[in-house]
Amino acid sequence: MGSEGFGRPQWTDRGDGVDTDILGTLAVREKGISIAPTAPKPRQVLALLVVQADQMVPVGMLSEELWGSRPPRSARPTLQTYILQLRELITAALEPDAADARTAKDVLLTVPGGYLLKSGGGGSDVREFERLAGLGYRAMDAADFPEAARQLRAALALWSGPPLADVHAGMHLATQVKRLEESRLCALDQRIEADLRLGRHRELLAELTVLVSRYPTHESLCGQYMLALYRSGRRGEALDAYQRLRATLVRSLGLEPSAALSKLQRSILMARPDGSPATATATATATVPGSAGPGSTGSGPAGTGRLAPVG
Repeated sequence: MGSEGFGRPQWTDRGDGVDTDILGTLAVREKGISIAPTAPKPRQVLALLVVQADQMVPVGMLSEELWGSRPPRSARPTLQTYILQLRELITAALEPDAADARTAKDVLLTVPGGYLLKSGGGGSDVREFERLAGLGYRAMDAADFPEAARQLRAALALWSGPPLADVHAGMHLATQVKRLEESRLCALDQRIEADLRLGRHRELLAELTVLVSRYPTHESLCGQYMLALYRSGRRGEALDAYQRLRATLVRSLGLEPSAALSKLQRSILMARPDGSPATATATATATVPGSAGPGSTGSGPAGTGRLAPVG
């Protein structure tokens, strides 16, 4: 698993509807044949239809996505041209199957006020990610850490890069991308937590080093990094990590670290100099923000910290 939680996608087409991949580059297939255009704006239209699959996407939303708050006078006929281009690609994918009576207008519908992409039971990497992550969160709730790590690792393996990495994101797609990235970071946070519970602290150090650099104000990741360093006999570096986070929080947000992270820092300070297991270690585990300890659901964004990705 890479330091960003990206792995090789394991998703395969179901073959009985529109299959969609957006956890990385955009891929949309009907009967295994790509229906994704290469031109940027039609691709942008398709991406918004995909993230809202089986829901009506208003013409106004599509117009805002493509041209912002000041669309050109030709916006509506231009959008209709893009829809026509998408339907031509769908038609080409449907034609080889004489037994399929559907037409492109049955897949990409015109509905009052907008358009709707009908998935028809096709596969979705987002739905599969959410299913696997949900299994992982429930395993965390049950303190089944091996199963949680396995399911969350499988969920994260569906990601091949940032969502819709090859699509220009206007105001609406940007919101969806942010939502998906937060979902991935939540799953990543909990997968690391499960691995820590299984004593894999040394294996996590390289991954966490990259993550805390990328998310310098994310308290949960910092707490996990501190704990992994401490358990690896690197107490001084664990305390340095806390000081770097504190300096960044104060400088960029005018905030002090959370009470839970401060408690973890004090626990490490009170540990024996040789870094051997002590009561403080157990305390540290329980106080890592976002940890799946007693009473924690471990299944949502709460406790994932303040996000401030670096470039």
